[in-house]
Amino acid sequence: MIGGPPIRRGFVDLAHGQMHYRHAGDSGEALLILHASPGSSRQQVRLIEDFAGEARVFAPDTPGNGDSEPLFDGEPTVAELAAAALEFLDAAGLERVRVYGSHTGAAIATELAILAPHRVSALVLDGVSLMQGEELAEVIQRYAFPFEPDLDGAYLMRLFQFCRDQFLFFPWYNRTRAGRRDSGLGSAADLHAWITEVMKASTTYHHNYRAAFKWPADERLPLVECPALAMAAINDPLHASSVALAGLLKNGSFAELPRLDAPEFRASRKAAMDRFFGGRA
Repeated sequence: MIGGPPIRRGFVDLAHGQMHYRHAGDSGEALLILHASPGSSRQQVRLIEDFAGEARVFAPDTPGNGDSEPLFDGEPTVAELAAAALEFLDAAGLERVRVYGSHTGAAIATELAILAPHRVSALVLDGVSLMQGEELAEVIQRYAFPFEPDLDGAYLMRLFQFCRDQFLFFPWYNRTRAGRRDSGLGSAADLHAWITEVMKASTTYHHNYRAAFKWPADERLPLVECPALAMAAINDPLHASSVALAGLLKNGSFAELPRLDAPEFRASRKAAMDRFFGGRA
């Protein structure tokens, strides 16, 4: 909602270190927004704007991404990332929230709902995946690695290509006709903002990615007790898996969204979430 309440930024002190977050809105039921990998809550600015006029919206950078410190020197589990999200709720004074998660954020959101069912009133999962066998082995081997700084700046070009090619291919490294995505690059400003956020966490961002790849969605989704909505854009690489996995939610449903690059995408996503929040048990 352009022209609505301003988006402000802050930090909270958690057991492992500081967590950065964006927030907007002064009244209404709280909404926690958990971003996809890689990047930060900057990716969710438009969704924050859409709900800021009617809710108290909080969007943290997950540990090891954006301006948030990692949990530790190594790869966490999704459950450990969810525990940090719960600690964030305590630090922010949020007793009960609706939760939206995108991709990696959807995995964390699910674990948060399982960990603290009394704290999550409704769950929106925007893109969920299950990787197993050869597919999992391949993405672990090839998808996400740190971009270690070097004196000639070559790591910056590799980081740029990594982010750019996620728009063009899936997986990003499959730069072939078979791997080509049916979408465009979007705006230069959005690509720059995303690259900047990944650059902040160039040596830690990959840990959460790898945790999400290994997350057993088929085992965890059936444990969610609260009302849940799975959704995905028709050209999201996780569309097919989201449709299949939505059936594992005992109190869940699925909403199909238009293309990510469609002019009506943003309004359609907001409308789907409004219908779900308004009609949940």
